[in-house]
Amino acid sequence: MTEDILKEHNKRLASIGLSLVPTDQGLSLTDGELSIMADFREMLPRLKQSNLQKEMLVKAARIKGEPMPQKLLDATAGFGEDSLILAAAGFEVELYEFDEIIAALLSDALERAAQIPELSQAVSRMTLKCQDSIQAMNNLDYHPDIILLDPMFPARTKSALIKKKFQLLQKLESPCSSEKELLDAAKAAGPRRIVVKRPLKGPFLADAKPSYSLSGKAIRYDCFVLVSPN
Repeated sequence: MTEDILKEHNKRLASIGLSLVPTDQGLSLTDGELSIMADFREMLPRLKQSNLQKEMLVKAARIKGEPMPQKLLDATAGFGEDSLILAAAGFEVELYEFDEIIAALLSDALERAAQIPELSQAVSRMTLKCQDSIQAMNNLDYHPDIILLDPMFPARTKSALIKKKFQLLQKLESPCSSEKELLDAAKAAGPRRIVVKRPLKGPFLADAKPSYSLSGKAIRYDCFVLVSPN
């Protein structure tokens, strides 16, 4: 990130008491007390092939009987953890993040991860776009195989520190208020499957009943199986 872009971002952030700070570890978002950054190194244990095959997200996304790589569009990228898991499992992932600050943090994490041998191959299959995914999905020039939707919902952890850090992000992005528009745009993009990440006991996105669901201890994946495009 250039110094001029950093200054522009910090002008916006000053009004909500936040700032972006370059550190030796990477780009950090801070309110002066708490800091948060995207860092894929913490996910290395989950990226072992033996662990990836057990990931419920991978099971929910992969279209059985079809060759890899399958093309997946992550419409709500956030800090990119889910996309990294999917890329490590062999998917080609296009990530969309609307908020330019979160996108800057994610871009910084991707650049750092590309220099780490254990992460570089997965990162090479990830393409980040700082763009409104609803507009993008309504205007794609291709049909993704799978679309992943993970609208922000309140932090599930009981950790006070994690909840406070989550609040930093909420100052930038509020929980999704256009659920139907998001789901409709995903359907309009013509994927073969839509996977929606939800809290285990949370309602269906836009009250739309999926084809089936995969449930874990805290997370549920609602899967919509659609007719493949001609």
